[in-house]
Amino acid sequence: MTTSLAPSSADDPLAYRPVALVDLLDRVLATGVVISGDITIAIADVDLVRISLRALVASVGALAPPELRDAAAGGAPGTPGTPA
Repeated sequence: MTTSLAPSSADDPLAYRPVALVDLLDRVLATGVVISGDITIAIADVDLVRISLRALVASVGALAPPELRDAAAGGAPGTPGTPA
């Protein structure tokens, strides 16, 4: 008796799953994503200029401390950051 060792599509986290652009954008803004890259300008194998780029893409709510999120949401009176 032989069994297949190949994972099924349900077991494979990298399996193709269609995702709506709105769902992807919502997840990126809720959790945030860092985009980074390096650019190097060289002539004859001599590096002349190196530029490192990093960008953080997230919503303000995802980056705000919990106290400020509670205050913005109208937290219960008496909690830190909300008026009594």
